[in-house]
Amino acid sequence: MTSVSKLSIKTGFFCEDKNMARNDFNFVSFLLRLLFAVLLVFVTYNPSSYSWAGYLNADIAMVYKVASGLVLLIGWVMFLRATWNSLGALGTILATAFFAVIIWLLIEWGLFNVEDSTILQWLALFVTVGVLAIGMSWSHVRRKISGQYDTDEIEG
Repeated sequence: MTSVSKLSIKTGFFCEDKNMARNDFNFVSFLLRLLFAVLLVFVTYNPSSYSWAGYLNADIAMVYKVASGLVLLIGWVMFLRATWNSLGALGTILATAFFAVIIWLLIEWGLFNVEDSTILQWLALFVTVGVLAIGMSWSHVRRKISGQYDTDEIEG
């Protein structure tokens, strides 16, 4: 037995089981992506100042600010890259427009006071969350609808 086979048996890595690569996508999968988008966006910034942006003004060592900023930057790069690869420019614009129109509709119904800039900030953040969650999920949704897989082109 090779060392890779032993590793496969013990940890599940390098396993040739076809069920491991199934990549089931369901509503819970979407909710997890939505939850991580909410965390990423609202931990980075929110009007309440309980966020990384508010944390920058705190009297603590710079290393903590930089380390937490790098973790957030990694999250943003992952989400933005996946969203861009999945939706493309037009899809990203359409997703943003879709969520913006929903917000507009809710404002027209009188559910939000647009005179309050804090509310507008919260709404813009929710639009961002929606676009990121759809972007992280769209390849899976498209595959379920059409049966077509997205592939990445090799750069270089």
